[in-house]
Amino acid sequence: MSYSYSNAERAQILVEALPYIKKHSGKIVVIKYGGNAMINETLKQQVMEDIVLLWHVGVKIVLVHGGGPEINDLMKRLGKKAEFVDGLRVTDKETIDIVQMVLAGKVNNTLVNLLQMQGGNALGLSGADGHLIKCKIKDPRLGFVGEVTEVNEKPVLDLLEKGYIPVVSTVGCDDQGNAYNINGDTAAACIAGALKAETFILMTDVPGILRDKDDDKTLIPAVTVAETKRLKEEGVIAGGMLPKVKCCEDAIEKGVKNVIIMDGRVPHSILMELLTDEGAGTMVTGE
Repeated sequence: MSYSYSNAERAQILVEALPYIKKHSGKIVVIKYGGNAMINETLKQQVMEDIVLLWHVGVKIVLVHGGGPEINDLMKRLGKKAEFVDGLRVTDKETIDIVQMVLAGKVNNTLVNLLQMQGGNALGLSGADGHLIKCKIKDPRLGFVGEVTEVNEKPVLDLLEKGYIPVVSTVGCDDQGNAYNINGDTAAACIAGALKAETFILMTDVPGILRDKDDDKTLIPAVTVAETKRLKEEGVIAGGMLPKVKCCEDAIEKGVKNVIIMDGRVPHSILMELLTDEGAGTMVTGE
């Protein structure tokens, strides 16, 4: 659906956005990009537009991405079956090569190009570049799946200082140079924490934390870390939302000011969250 606005209405929208632009300009915002927003081409275009607009008004955006569906697709074409343990991909030597090809190659390059086409200035990084994400084996059963041990934020800060939008794929490495597949939400939370980001946005396929998981109208707009622990005990935060909330709590503990769990299926949800009163998800803050 398209809308027609008068010039006066457009001017008023910009004026109302000004306080939010001033609030976020010069601040670091880390966005974990995934889910339906990454698969749907229309949504993907809108996410890139949002990021470039924010970049143009001075927000320091860091885009962290995964690419599970693309990895599954290539594995299928190569005749290799995907296996999962506790929701994590079993990653043998052949699979980690596929992960690198897809994440650090195809997906990363595609996102950088899309941002460039929207008028942004983007540059791609793998978590293994400059030992940005160092890790160790998470569980021998999983093979080359990494648990983050350290984040070297300097490569990202250098790119931000030079005016780039860093686009980071979630491949890490150990001291021996072995590559590891890392959960995208976890990697993004660690990067946001190392950067002491103002805001960490976690794009998902749900509206946020719901008091009733089957009713979108029960969205909880804001919670503290203390409240998330109570909501877990009550069973409100459960299932697939548990690891996402854990990432939020970890990011806050590492120094991120606020974390947003938002619905990436909503057009321009990033702008709605950062530049309007209403927001577009659940905000998690410290005590």
